[in-house]
Amino acid sequence: MSKQVLKSVMVACALLSAASASNVYAEPYLQREDIDAFINELVQQHDFSRAELEEVFAAAQRRQDIIDLISRPAERRLNWQEYSKIFLDEQRIARGVEFWVQNKETLERAERQYGVPPEVIVAIIGVETRYGRVTGGHRVVDALTTLGFDYPPRAKFFRKELTQFLLLAREEGKNPLSLKGSYAGAMGFGQFIPSSYRHYAVDFDNDGVRDIWQNRVDAIGSVANYFKRHGWQGDAAVAVPVQVQNETPELLKLANDSLKPTHSIAEMARLGVEVEDLDPEARVLLLRLMGGDEPEYWLGFDDFYVITRYNHSRLYAMAVYQLGQAIMKRHKITVG
Repeated sequence: MSKQVLKSVMVACALLSAASASNVYAEPYLQREDIDAFINELVQQHDFSRAELEEVFAAAQRRQDIIDLISRPAERRLNWQEYSKIFLDEQRIARGVEFWVQNKETLERAERQYGVPPEVIVAIIGVETRYGRVTGGHRVVDALTTLGFDYPPRAKFFRKELTQFLLLAREEGKNPLSLKGSYAGAMGFGQFIPSSYRHYAVDFDNDGVRDIWQNRVDAIGSVANYFKRHGWQGDAAVAVPVQVQNETPELLKLANDSLKPTHSIAEMARLGVEVEDLDPEARVLLLRLMGGDEPEYWLGFDDFYVITRYNHSRLYAMAVYQLGQAIMKRHKITVG
């Protein structure tokens, strides 16, 4: 066999192997036993029409790119310096001030009703979608079906969200094949997953529709309601930077050990954290953020923990907090 023929055979074999690998999940969703069992469950427990569900899953598509994306979230692969550069940029700050000005009355009403300040609501929407400019181009049904049935690490969670999504679509009179969102099935200005929509979305303009996709008023009210329902207090600091006297093994063990504020200020002081003028009985968490020449240390309070209920990441919560602070400072300078 000549080298050229051998090379051709090897290329052909490689292509066949790749094709075989890509077809491991090529069976249409509607023909799969696990999907059939899921449809039966929805029909029995939630009184769905089997014919309508079969139409949905006949159209649903497995998306390998969605599995690739969710397998490498920025919160797990970037340090603070790298992560913060994504969100604390000049354009996002400037557009945050613009969004605040354009929605001033709604933000003020949300603060009166829910106790959540404008800078926090604006920062969430800024981090999530650049103020509604990037809300996601994936069909939600594709994302949730792919992750619920072909992504074992979190399949249970996403199957529940798929159920919530189908209930949402039925309740709101939406075509489930038409709604788009992120690769994780999050939707609208604030990127609510389906269960969050059903529990926390509000009709803030009282037009009879909870529209987080196009309606800024509903989106703002819904984000504020989410924070209020998760325990936002608003009567104390969210986070404060601190210095440490010495990075002892005991201190390092405590840093980043939990998202919940479970340690007292007094305990922090005993470990060498400089905590002047802070209530010794207050409960906090200790953050150690990497990426610069030296690590940054912060104390997070109860409302910092509330931000992590939106995304269970200390990097995310710190980005939201610092973006909100930057927007508020710029807003005071430019608007007054």
